[in-house]
Amino acid sequence: MEDKKSTPIEVIFAKPLFNWWQGLDEDRASRAVLRRCATLDAVTLSDAYQHFYRYMVACGWPENASERQRDKLAAIAGLLAHVKTEDTQRLPIKMSELAGDRPLVSELRFRDLLKVETTDELFDSLRRVLPLIDKKANIYLLANDVYFWGDKIKKDWAYSYRWPVKQSA
Repeated sequence: MEDKKSTPIEVIFAKPLFNWWQGLDEDRASRAVLRRCATLDAVTLSDAYQHFYRYMVACGWPENASERQRDKLAAIAGLLAHVKTEDTQRLPIKMSELAGDRPLVSELRFRDLLKVETTDELFDSLRRVLPLIDKKANIYLLANDVYFWGDKIKKDWAYSYRWPVKQSA
């Protein structure tokens, strides 16, 4: 488990991430390239991501980051390209908002999401969830949760999701 104090996704990267994400409104070509990437490898190999990576290095991201850290950064960039509107809520709260009498993201899909272990699987799952929540997310919290994905984040998400109350017979 990585120690939060020594990892690069910290408050100092919140502003560069947010600024880059806002810039995607004008750089629609990069947004389109990243949105078409179905896998984390496709994100990593795209010119749009490589420009983002160089931007983050210029903002202080360590060039000697591990492959695991780089994969997490690629997942963050690929997912942020799918976010159209900044939101204040954490993802599990947004996912559990009701559309009629059902949550935007079903309990089954949410439980499956909590079982995800790898960054590749997380990227794929969240890429499929974002359209279900109208492509709205808190940019920093999304980046933070992807970067630190593990048991603690999963538990936080499980407690944050508004599970429907089951009526007893």
